[in-house]
Amino acid sequence: MPSQQRPSLAEPRRARPPAHVRVCVRLRPCSQGDPCIRGLDSRSLEIINWRNKLETMQYQFDTIYGDQATQQDIYSGSVQPVLCHLLEGQNASVLAYGPTGAGKTHTMLGSPEQPGVIPRALRDVLQMTREASCSPGGEEWDYSVSMSYLEIYQEKVLDLLEPSQQDLLIREDRDRNILIPGLTERELGGFRDFERHFLPASRNRTVASTQLNDRSSRSHAVLVVRVARSQRAPPHRRRVAKLCLIDLAGSEDNRRTGNRGLRLKESGAINASRHVLSKVVDALNQGLPRVPYRDSKLTRLLQDSLGGSAHSVIIANVAPEQHFYFDTLSTLNFAAKSKQVVNRPFTQETLQTPGARKRPPKDPGAGPRAKRPPEDPGASSEDAGPGAKSPPEEEPPEAEPLSSLLPLEQLDPRLVQRLLGLEQLEKQQGGAGRRLPLLSTPRRERVALLHQLEETRCELQKLKERQKELEAMALLDKACQPKPLDHSKAPARARKQAVVLPLQQVQTPVGQQAMPSGAEGILVVQRNQVRGVGHRVLGRQQGWKWAGG
Repeated sequence: MPSQQRPSLAEPRRARPPAHVRVCVRLRPCSQGDPCIRGLDSRSLEIINWRNKLETMQYQFDTIYGDQATQQDIYSGSVQPVLCHLLEGQNASVLAYGPTGAGKTHTMLGSPEQPGVIPRALRDVLQMTREASCSPGGEEWDYSVSMSYLEIYQEKVLDLLEPSQQDLLIREDRDRNILIPGLTERELGGFRDFERHFLPASRNRTVASTQLNDRSSRSHAVLVVRVARSQRAPPHRRRVAKLCLIDLAGSEDNRRTGNRGLRLKESGAINASRHVLSKVVDALNQGLPRVPYRDSKLTRLLQDSLGGSAHSVIIANVAPEQHFYFDTLSTLNFAAKSKQVVNRPFTQETLQTPGARKRPPKDPGAGPRAKRPPEDPGASSEDAGPGAKSPPEEEPPEAEPLSSLLPLEQLDPRLVQRLLGLEQLEKQQGGAGRRLPLLSTPRRERVALLHQLEETRCELQKLKERQKELEAMALLDKACQPKPLDHSKAPARARKQAVVLPLQQVQTPVGQQAMPSGAEGILVVQRNQVRGVGHRVLGRQQGWKWAGG
């Protein structure tokens, strides 16, 4: 039966204690020449300064493992201490980092004679759950362990337990937990179950031969182990922790590996994801507002491990040969930066209230009101008879008080949910002889109020329609009014142009020299032949007359 879970409210205001990422360095035995790096003590080492070979540079880490360290030394010294947090509901992460050929896969997987971190960690996790269930008080808890195995090949998340070419999507829930829908998950009852699932899946991982490594990993491998602890009795606490064991693909210098074609493309994807990983560490150390987790599938999966809620351990594998000098120096610089990253682990616990377990599942065809249980808990269905169902049969008119006037489809869904919830609460309280004052209004008064509400809505609708009509009439009247004349935009009156007639000399009698009154004419203008003098107006002179109409 599905149950409703909620986060535990125990100590909600306590600040999460910080936990720095633990970084250890493992030196691979030198195969040729003089080494360029050496360990000074259990926590420091030195490497030759490439600018001046007479000088050295020193680094400080949590633990330094020399070339004589065994698999057991590395596991018991750096990995085993973080596994105890799994039963407390806190995440843990172990990451192997380094260049190609430095021994990362050997550190994580190992061999049948020298098992690596992954088989040792799984054996201890299964042993821890068995011991916890057999300890005093352990019978109150149920323990379960499951595993998922995937690889990131050319920015594609591929399932190794169920091999396919489908690129799985990476999601994040509301609690900021990273999820991969569709990823296969296997339950582990013992270490044999782990071997039965893990060994065939490991052979599905993409590997190839290069000039620097005969079995070079061409993808990042991530093993996810989930440890769940559930309480049998109320309040049914449940703690789920996640252990991530990551074997990163090594960085490659294509000038020395001789990669071509597909190998070159794989190398480019590996180096690009590792570059984003370095950018994430830089952003966390600088306190930038945006951490580029989403720029790569690898960093998206490692969001819990770097700057998240996990107890993280980084195993930096380095090669001491001279031709690996710059790869080793780059690995040490990344390890030194990662040591400053701060995580904040916390216990991920959910609990279930007793009422939530007893609540029956909702029946979609049952309607808003559930049937009231019989008042006598000891009465059986046969003793109840048809008479025991009479009280529920008398309530159908009351079951849908709003349906006669206001259909539920026309109301706000949130309002309907609140009304139905209040009515059901009223019915539950009615069995104890109490009624809520909020719903104690008689049916007749409610009907009258609903009638009044409906009439008010009709009046409001009429007022809105009347307002629209008035607005339309006002717009029509405004359009019919004559517009005032705008003299500024009126066309200019046509001006009369003077008509120039040729000059004529007329012999006028002496008695007719004066121009008759009322005669209209124009003044004859003679242009001066000299330029720049302008016009000379001929007045009333002797021997000239007005030429007019």
